Amino acid sequence: MRPHAVIFDIGNVLFHWDPRFLYERLIDDDRALDAFVRDVVTHDWHFQHDAGRDFADTSAELAALHPEQAELIAAWGPRFNESIGGPVAGMHEIVEQLDDVGVPLFAITNFSHEFWPPFRSEWPDLFDRFRDVVVSGEERLVKPDPAIYRLALARFGLAPGEAVFVDDNPANVDAANALGIHAHLFRDAPTFRAFLAEDALIAA
Repeated sequence: MRPHAVIFDIGNVLFHWDPRFLYERLIDDDRALDAFVRDVVTHDWHFQHDAGRDFADTSAELAALHPEQAELIAAWGPRFNESIGGPVAGMHEIVEQLDDVGVPLFAITNFSHEFWPPFRSEWPDLFDRFRDVVVSGEERLVKPDPAIYRLALARFGLAPGEAVFVDDNPANVDAANALGIHAHLFRDAPTFRAFLAEDALIAA
């Protein structure tokens, strides 16, 4: 079965994401910045948002553990979009070219149910090209749980072999491949374009 649709991850595939993008604006000292993003607003802590927890709850718990950092922790929610950098070079152009030739576009993203709507609203020209986006925080399922891929395929109306999937996380790619999705570990736009060209989805 030849793939005819493309499913994208968003963070670090379509957009650069790093908590440092936000906190380097708030913490002047590099060593303090390193310590804060390493030991306080950790990826494990943020993963709770992707899994569906409310920021009000997670921030209160974290501030109780680090009361001296409460103000910085509180900035995470209302300023989350500042942790998202610019577009990944060449990827928005690939989205546009695929859409222009009628390739169905979808996304599966580990993203907070609270943070997703304000971010999506900043990029309507891009996301209006997508037929559907499965957001982990809304579904309370996160990659690489196979359940989120099964839910997405059912919602998108796709069999596994009908879809290409691209993600920057090896575990997410492995989980998709295990279900029969034609998955690609993202490195850069030219490499991904070559991968799409193998299935005649885009010009090389």
